[in-house]
This record gives sequence, structure tokens and C-alpha cells, in this order.
Amino acid sequence: MRVLTGLQPSGRLHLGNYFSSIKEILNLQNDENEIFIFIANYHALSSDTKDIKQKSLELAASYLALGIDPKKSTMWIQSSIKEVLELYWILSSITPLGLLERAHSYKDKIAKGFEPTHALFSYPVLMAADILLFAPDVVPVGKDQIQHLEITRDLAIKLNNKFKCNLKLPNAKINENVAIIPGTDGAKMSKSYKNTIDLFVDEKTLKKQCNSIVTDSTPIDEEKDYLNCNIFNIAKHFLNEDEQLELKKMYKTKGIGYGHLKAYLKDLISEYFKSANEKYKYYISSNETKEILEAGANKARIVAKKNLEEIKNIINF
Repeated sequence: MRVLTGLQPSGRLHLGNYFSSIKEILNLQNDENEIFIFIANYHALSSDTKDIKQKSLELAASYLALGIDPKKSTMWIQSSIKEVLELYWILSSITPLGLLERAHSYKDKIAKGFEPTHALFSYPVLMAADILLFAPDVVPVGKDQIQHLEITRDLAIKLNNKFKCNLKLPNAKINENVAIIPGTDGAKMSKSYKNTIDLFVDEKTLKKQCNSIVTDSTPIDEEKDYLNCNIFNIAKHFLNEDEQLELKKMYKTKGIGYGHLKAYLKDLISEYFKSANEKYKYYISSNETKEILEAGANKARIVAKKNLEEIKNIINF
């Protein structure tokens, strides 16, 4: 089974990225699937043009540190495969304007103050090109990306019907249990909301981020509600069933306050990613990371060129 995923190089990875996306990819990688991973630097231009080259390298180093194995998975920088832009324009020629106008993500970003550019508006078309160019069976996505994958399928069907193409319709893969990770304010963890707990930061920064988690005003000598607590709803993703029961007991123990629980979470995160942090230091300073990306691009380019030529031949372009 071929699996495709992409992530924008928009800064440090955070817990939301890891549990809603990367951990799932690691599981799929270990199941002998064909994993394709691209770093979406073209997409990043729709919202942020600062230090994209360096951020792309940092993202690649992060993937490798967390366990992406270049012997099992193919990873590349999106802009290394120019064929994606050609398919993007072909798809644009058959994309109804109304389909893009109904995209929730575009409306949400404009409401948050993003500049209403063509790149932001046509983001779903480029995403469709990213996917259809490599003909994956499944695309792991968060719930907020489901509509974009539906648009991809709509455009594939439209191209297939108009030109008798045979584009594969990708299926979404969603882990319902961890689709949305709460941020420090309880909203979905996102760099846009500035509510993240980041990976690969020093202990001081990690402590500061954990201490910023919003909690209620329950006194230290009273039982606390773990169900609606942002600390618990982040920590549970690190814990098995028995460990979650132990944490719940802490919430019922008088004398344990939210400060203790935040310190517990900070230590939990630090220990969980201890090995990955050491690997990140190696990959971010090693030429091996660039070599892995180049080798991945060479492999991905073979697939992209073959599929694009087939499409162009069918539509007589």
C-alpha cells in the first residue's frame, strides 16, 4: 500500500504534529507499506516566506530524528519535483471556482487575518496535484484536512470523466482517537494559534510552554476535574491505560496542584523524546540529511515524471 503525506516547514514541530500525523506514519512505515513524505515548501509560501530553506532542513532532520527510515520511506522537498506545478496548472484548468470558494480552510484563515492571495485560495488544487501525481492508496489527514482530500477526489473524478484518465482516487486515513491534540489554551494545537508545546527545544523552553497551559481555579486542597483539564488531555497521549489511572489518582489527591501536574507533564515529554532530541542534534548538523533528501527526490521524480507523462498523453497535451 502506498501512503503519501506532506507537512509545511513552518517552524518547530509540536506535539500536535507528532501525535496526529508523524506517529501514524511511523506505524505505517513499520508495516511494510510504501511511504512517500514530502516537505511542502511551495505550500508554505501561501502563509510564510521567512527562512523556508532552513525550516525545510529542520523539518527533515526532525522526521529522521523521530524515526523516519530512509531505507523504508522516501522523503523529499516538494520544490525538487517540478512536475507537481505542471499538474497543478492542468488541474486548475478544470477546477470550478465555486469548489474553492466553499473551502473551509480558506475562510478560516482569512477570518484570522491572512492575506487573501491566489496561493492561499488555490491551496487545495496544489494539494490535489501533490497527491494525484504519486497515486497513493491512502493519505493520513487530520479532520481539518478532510475537505481538501474530498476536493482532490472531486478533481480526479472530473479529469477522469473529461479526458478518460484513470487517476487513482485516494482514501483518507484518520486516527479518530488522536485527530485533534489540544494546545496550551485548549484549542487545537497549532502554530497559528501560538499555543504549541514544541519538540526539540531546551528544558527551559519546554518548562515555560508547559507552565503556560490554561487550567481552572480549583484550590490545591480540592479534587480536580481531569476530563476537562488541558494537562490531562495532552498527557494521556503518552500513557497506557494503567498509567492514565495513576494520573487520574493524582487529580483526586489533595495537596497536588496544577503546578505539580504541569511539572509531571514536562518530565513526561522530556523523557519520551530524549533519544529523538539527541538524534536531531546529529541530523541538523550533518550533510547526511541533505543526501537523504536528494536521494528521495531522485526516486520520487521517477514516479512523478511517469505519471505526469501518462496524464499529458491522455489529454493530448
